[in-house]
Amino acid sequence: MKLLKDLLYDVRIDEIQGTTHLAVEGLSNDSRTTKPMGLFVAITGTLVDGHNYISQAILKGATSIVCEHIPSEITRPESVTFVIVKDSSSAIGHIASAYYDFPTHEMKVVAVTGTNGKTTIVTLLHRLFRMLDKKTGLIGTVEHRINDKVEVSAHTTPDALTLQALFHKMVLAGCKICFIEASSHAIDQNRLSGTRLSGAVFTNITHDHLDYHKTFDNYITAKKKLFDGLPSNAFAIVNSDESHFEDIISDCKADVSTFGLTSMADNKGRIIENQLQGLHLHIDGQDLYSRLVGEFNASNLLAIYSVAKLLNVDPLNALTQMSLLTPPPGRFEIVESPDGITAIVDYAHTPDALENVLSTISTFRSGGERLITVVGCGGDRDVTKRPIMAQVAAFGSDQVFLTSDNPRTEDPNDILAEMQSGLDPKNKRKCISITDRKEAIRAAAAFAESGDIIVVAGKGHETYQEINGIRHDFDDRVILREAFTTA
Repeated sequence: MKLLKDLLYDVRIDEIQGTTHLAVEGLSNDSRTTKPMGLFVAITGTLVDGHNYISQAILKGATSIVCEHIPSEITRPESVTFVIVKDSSSAIGHIASAYYDFPTHEMKVVAVTGTNGKTTIVTLLHRLFRMLDKKTGLIGTVEHRINDKVEVSAHTTPDALTLQALFHKMVLAGCKICFIEASSHAIDQNRLSGTRLSGAVFTNITHDHLDYHKTFDNYITAKKKLFDGLPSNAFAIVNSDESHFEDIISDCKADVSTFGLTSMADNKGRIIENQLQGLHLHIDGQDLYSRLVGEFNASNLLAIYSVAKLLNVDPLNALTQMSLLTPPPGRFEIVESPDGITAIVDYAHTPDALENVLSTISTFRSGGERLITVVGCGGDRDVTKRPIMAQVAAFGSDQVFLTSDNPRTEDPNDILAEMQSGLDPKNKRKCISITDRKEAIRAAAAFAESGDIIVVAGKGHETYQEINGIRHDFDDRVILREAFTTA
């Protein structure tokens, strides 16, 4: 690996039919002359197989090929070196890490995984450590950050090349800690290969991503893989309130600790008060007053506290600074109308997340106000959760507007029909389907009266709506404010 670093100095990423091509120019240490080189890593993807494009890569200048096998139709030029590996998707992360001088050996990287809570925990951990004057990186769904500099985020967890490049930038900026969201897709696709983790956090696991993982057991296995790979000198923090937490750590070599609200745990919390204005928690014998709302956020705060302690932050100082934290964008974000209607925009796009939001709101209700929910389901994603999402919305609301989310390449009316299939006659009567999401939000705002609560779920922080491959400007919060102004 060091020899590769000595030879290669300028990297760019090209796309060859959807596969990643690490295009490189090299400097010969002997002649000190520049010559073109190229390293092509053939990865078997979900849609295309990079091995089918090895010949094309050679024609484009690749002189080294990393692959799992050499297709029989390929003529092997003497000038091209083939490196056979067991798993190309894992190899590319180690290659990129070596190229960037093993950046995660220079800082502590903590990965957070789970169906819900990843973005909140990672974002607030980054804010907390910046408040503590620590140089800190963030890699997440909403954005990436190098200290306070924002980098564009295209995926929850970037591909291995982009990830190692980001880590390298963080090291150059003096970062000593990085918090990263680890999606199940990323873990399964080895995007974290080559990354040395100092710790990992498990939040929860519920119904999601079965379009990709096919079965719930496969989904659990993907999450578990993150913890199976932790070294013995790392830490693992798991939510003991979750029924599958023992499965996640069954083969974990790291030092395991737990957090929980309702179960026995190393870091135990208790909700004293839960209101729309925030939470009052009791943690390790101390009071924490937080602007975050809901039992699910109480669990997130416990996870943050647990990480801070293991990263050697004084517990009382951690709680003091945590009291100043505010929710990330699009996570239980409140938009109020001039005439007393409260709207809550939340990223909740799984049945469990939506149920958490609706049940949290139910604890605030005095009885006279109505709860109105606007919700849809994304296209080209897990279809099995669609009827369940409608059931959860109808069960927890007085009125529901079923609508589009990001339909992507699917007909939104087909998605709505699949959501409606989960409703019994009683719940169907409280649901109205409006395909256009903007019109659905406007209808909910027009339907609501002073004191009512509107939940707009599914997109949260997103500022676009994806339809047939095109991203159109769309922000639930902006639409709500416009609707309240014109109502």
